[in-house]
Amino acid sequence: MHRREFLVASVGGVVAGAAAKFAFGGTASSEDDEAARRHEKERRFAQTAFGRIAHVDRGKGPAVLFLHGFPLSSFQWRGAIDRLSSQRRCLAPDFMGLGHTEVTAGQSVAPSAQADMLAVFLDRLSVSDVDLIANDSGGAVAQLFVTRYPKRVRSLLLTNCDVEIDSPPQSLQPVIELARAGVYPDLWLEPWLNHKDVARSPTGLGGLCYSNPDNPTDAALEQYLAPLVASPERKALVNRYALGLTPNPLQGVAPLLRKCTVPTRIVWGTSDTIFSTGNPDYLAGILPRVTGIRRIEKAKLFFPEEYPDIIAAEARLLWAGAGQSS
Repeated sequence: MHRREFLVASVGGVVAGAAAKFAFGGTASSEDDEAARRHEKERRFAQTAFGRIAHVDRGKGPAVLFLHGFPLSSFQWRGAIDRLSSQRRCLAPDFMGLGHTEVTAGQSVAPSAQADMLAVFLDRLSVSDVDLIANDSGGAVAQLFVTRYPKRVRSLLLTNCDVEIDSPPQSLQPVIELARAGVYPDLWLEPWLNHKDVARSPTGLGGLCYSNPDNPTDAALEQYLAPLVASPERKALVNRYALGLTPNPLQGVAPLLRKCTVPTRIVWGTSDTIFSTGNPDYLAGILPRVTGIRRIEKAKLFFPEEYPDIIAAEARLLWAGAGQSS
């Protein structure tokens, strides 16, 4: 049996078994249904050389830039945007290869290219500087962005994410292996989309990355996964995104971060099984202006989606400490 056929057979069998076990009705959330409708209505596109960058732009005031995780989209930040858009202009783009962003043919979607895309994206929107809030692989992009464009970042709020000594995390290797075989969206994302209870099972996206067994909701799964499996071209792009996370995209960034003068706060979910529990202390050891670490018990990788009140409160605390009005 060829390697690709083996992966299809083995992973496909696991998914099929899970589907049989968990196919007993979906989780409905009228609140998230309404949020999804609003997100669709508010979506804008910024034309750049990198492609048409899908994004939400809500509120007025100093700009805050939200960077989402993988395989999520800007919809991850809906709750935080609801809470902060009365004081801030909230910008939440979809990364190249994820969400609804339309990528220029041949364009790299690796973290390094994502960081440069953000600079052009902000120029397109006439935004000179931002407060950065990031999660997961978005945190890796945030670290690259702040070292390349330090004058464009007023503050940095990092949640569970890559660091140089844990990028990509070992737990991501199965995803990278499937992406190399060209089947990651087919074997993980499409089954999760079609069997949403499987996505919320202990071995699915929900069980791995969320605390609440009701998450991600049906509406969230549609927002995150439907665009990624919409065509063979989009599936190939998702595989490229995963492969862009290796080799280590943060290799050599530590000396640059040691020179970072941006006020930084770290908020970490301590039940995360994707990234090392030592990562927040590592970041605090190399970033000179860390104002504190807040650890959230029982919170997993994508906790910013589940606990938007915490993100909003920590952001306001950081901005106040940096001398900004909140």
